Amino acid sequence: MTTHDIRPPLKTPLKALVWVQHLLGIGHVRRAALIARAMAAAGLDVTVASGGFPVSGVDYGNARVVQLPPARSADKSFKRLVGEGDRPLDDAWRERRRAALLDLADAVDPDILLLETYPFGRRPFRFELLPLLERPGRPRVVAASVRDILVAKDDPAREVEMADVARRHLDLVLVHGDPAVVPFDATFPQAHRIADLIRYTGYVAPARAPAHSAARPDGDGTGEVVVSVGGGAVGLPLLRTALAARPLTPLASSPWRLLAGPDIGEADFRTLRDDAPAGVTVERARPDFPELLSRCTLSISQAGYNTLMDLMQARCRAVVVPFSAGNETEQTDRARLFERRGLLHIVPEDGLTPERLAGAIGRALAAAPPAGFAPDVDGAAATARLLIEAAS
Repeated sequence: MTTHDIRPPLKTPLKALVWVQHLLGIGHVRRAALIARAMAAAGLDVTVASGGFPVSGVDYGNARVVQLPPARSADKSFKRLVGEGDRPLDDAWRERRRAALLDLADAVDPDILLLETYPFGRRPFRFELLPLLERPGRPRVVAASVRDILVAKDDPAREVEMADVARRHLDLVLVHGDPAVVPFDATFPQAHRIADLIRYTGYVAPARAPAHSAARPDGDGTGEVVVSVGGGAVGLPLLRTALAARPLTPLASSPWRLLAGPDIGEADFRTLRDDAPAGVTVERARPDFPELLSRCTLSISQAGYNTLMDLMQARCRAVVVPFSAGNETEQTDRARLFERRGLLHIVPEDGLTPERLAGAIGRALAAAPPAGFAPDVDGAAATARLLIEAAS
């Protein structure tokens, strides 16, 4: 795909409601924010219904954000959801949450409704999403926003249910990927039933200056090993393992920078910082993370959608440890596709040790630099364009 031109602002803005729910990491909400910004920049009047706990530093641009009663996963199994005060969700909470969302939909009266992931995930929230889809006054366009790779389902009947809901309620399924990299049917066997709804947008990532740009060529990150864990909700073991692996690697005397996401508690953050030896910087995640990657010697990270897009644009040597707890397969599946292109090196999360991580670092340093691979990352603008075209 090529860069997508967005129409000039509409004289009478179409109204859009975007529903997003992050449960553990912050990748979903960051991607939804990029899309909401692009929609607003294209002239839409955008309201975001945010169902997760607030995340600092997320820029929605000119979109209005309405906080629903928040929910998150109690742990990395995703089997128990909790609200404020870590209280389990009950029927009274669900009724408050459903009423808040439906009242918001009535107030906005959207021309466009965009659902993050559902019905291809977020099934525990169908108590509010099905009533939203079935409310009177259907929007002109109802669409789902999904990553290129879905989490594998143990029960094929669940995939049939997803296709049934999409067939019944959706006008578009906007897949944020590239079929030349991975077609949607590679992880969703029922894709043939909704083929007429599917549109590939390209990957969703922030606009970047060219990798290794002349701007601050000797800034933070230069010659460093950058260790990152996104939001950090499940990343603390990787940070600790990286510290232990450092003296075992050829980069033991190089500067290392550990980035602790906002979901890592202050006590754990202080312990990491206190345990760090000379030559290791421990700090909170930074908004200039992509620029750090563009100057680093090596990146060590998990393998979330957003992080891999940053790695592809930086074209740095990379070792990734895909999150794989519970039934999570999405990070591993995408990382393997990229590994086959010679773009990164994988260490499985199961059985992660300092020795195994150090071995992967050695392999990454000995291998040729990542091959040139520049996936289309203009997916937010393409999403806005496709929604406007469908609604018009």
